[in-house]
Amino acid sequence: MKRTALFPGSFDPFTKGHEDIVLRGLELFDEIIIGIGFNSQKNTRYFEVNFMVEKIQETFKDYPQVKVIVFAELTASLAKKYKANFLLRGLRNTTDFEYENTISQVNRVINTNLETVFLITSPKYAYISSTIIREVHKYQGDVSKFLPYKL
Repeated sequence: MKRTALFPGSFDPFTKGHEDIVLRGLELFDEIIIGIGFNSQKNTRYFEVNFMVEKIQETFKDYPQVKVIVFAELTASLAKKYKANFLLRGLRNTTDFEYENTISQVNRVINTNLETVFLITSPKYAYISSTIIREVHKYQGDVSKFLPYKL
């Protein structure tokens, strides 16, 4: 049976930490679907969603087993639609775990075939946060060392 994982997030922006989780996830899964959560009712993204799709696709151009989609629905329902029995999530610290644990349990109630797999972020990327990168970029700081693509 094909092992498909959904890696959901806002990815605003997609960082080297996210890239690391995907690359390590490929050792566990046959296919990884990167799902960029998007709510068309809100315009709160810093980086335009289609731009981020393009950059993530560029990052994984040599990995046909990685796909990128945009979604605006429950993650558990999306996983079912794509026949993904796993959610892939990265954890930087205990705060991430507390937040992700609750979401994982709700997803499991909604979709009983869905198992969440947590990967601990590699130490060299543990400090990278999309929120901080947006702030640095907003004030014209150099964010190139945090991203796997050029802006």
